[in-house]
Amino acid sequence: MSIDATLSKPITLDTPVQRGETKITEIQVRKPNAGELRGVQLVPLMNMDVTALQTVLPRVTVPPLLAPEVQRMDAADLVQLGTEVVAFLLPKAARPAESPTE
Repeated sequence: MSIDATLSKPITLDTPVQRGETKITEIQVRKPNAGELRGVQLVPLMNMDVTALQTVLPRVTVPPLLAPEVQRMDAADLVQLGTEVVAFLLPKAARPAESPTE
């Protein structure tokens, strides 16, 4: 079985996202393409700026999170997802050896 290098490992949320009757407990992050980064400055995104993450995460999460869900997200979960986004932006040579996005 091959690992999809464009998807992170599933991330278990500390605080599930409630969407109607459904609780989302696990999220994956897709590798963003240039179009999904439109309107976002990369340096703030690399610094895990909350506003930049709130813009990008709805575009690159599986299942797709809605903007209001990202805004209400537990801070620890936002950091987990943001870490995955940043890892995808690093060149392969700069990624940690055990990066989940390798």
